Amino acid sequence: MRGIGCGVLALLCLAVGIWGGLALWFQFPGNVVARVAVILVWCIPGVWALRASFGPKRRWHSLAVFAAVFALMLVWWATITPRQDRVWADDVAQPLRARIEGNRLLIDNVRDFRWRTEKDYDIAWERREYDLSQVQSVDMILSYWMGPAIAHTLVSFGFADGRQLVFSLEIRKEQHESFSALGGFFRKFEVVLVASDERDIVRVRSNVRGEDVYLYRLHGLSQDEMRALLRVYVEQAQQLEREPRFYNTLTSNCTTVVFALMRGIVPGLPLDYRLLLSGYLAEYAADVGGLTPGVSQAQLQQRGRITQRARDAGDAADFSRRIRQGVPGIPSQGNAP
Repeated sequence: MRGIGCGVLALLCLAVGIWGGLALWFQFPGNVVARVAVILVWCIPGVWALRASFGPKRRWHSLAVFAAVFALMLVWWATITPRQDRVWADDVAQPLRARIEGNRLLIDNVRDFRWRTEKDYDIAWERREYDLSQVQSVDMILSYWMGPAIAHTLVSFGFADGRQLVFSLEIRKEQHESFSALGGFFRKFEVVLVASDERDIVRVRSNVRGEDVYLYRLHGLSQDEMRALLRVYVEQAQQLEREPRFYNTLTSNCTTVVFALMRGIVPGLPLDYRLLLSGYLAEYAADVGGLTPGVSQAQLQQRGRITQRARDAGDAADFSRRIRQGVPGIPSQGNAP
């Protein structure tokens, strides 16, 4: 029993030590040399605590010192709060501002960039108005950028006039900053809700970044439920405008937030590991009856792969119609329910 206790205590000290080291790496101000130096200082009481865990007579003062230092780190950690005033990257520079007046959806800062490369693009943020009574469809778009298990999730609303409005929960990068899945556990990024035109947010992934993109028509939502889901997105945008929050790779990412929104509209959706392994989200949606019935998962995936169609469509005005050609559940004209 004593050996088990020593092992558990040592594992706890090791876990705390690793967490603290990563927290300092991602959040301590200064250059690489400064961060390495402070991590080395942090390691000293951690090593003492590990040695004390296995000693014939535990050195409780070493464990107490490590606990005290860890408490100070937690106090410092609590001071790290999300902000709105950083020097943001161009594609997430403007906050989404949305409001609903009757059946009118008014949105400021709808993104409609024209991308040539990831560093060469025309910046365009627009004010748009949509008629909620004209919502006709909801599509789920999965963009694969890191193997079959990981995909970015977007939700696209179709209107009777042929327009598509896409929502995407993304990290709010600073200028010259890049995504880090590990950093996403350590308050490295704020989160931003982006509303965009499909020629921007889909095409930049398929045509510019070389990602593999799939589109699925969501099945079983009434028009009232589609409108309700759109209203929830508006509420999310308003909340983020009032109170910024951090992105979390595990608990607050593009897929888990979509699930939480959908569950508010369709109660009873089951939890599933595929909500974390977002690349398998389409299989989950099919299993709960959310995709076109009577079509196998293999066909849904094959016919829903829009990567080449997006590349062929380029900057065409009817981009949204072209990428939907042949997708199960979508008539040939593309935007009818």
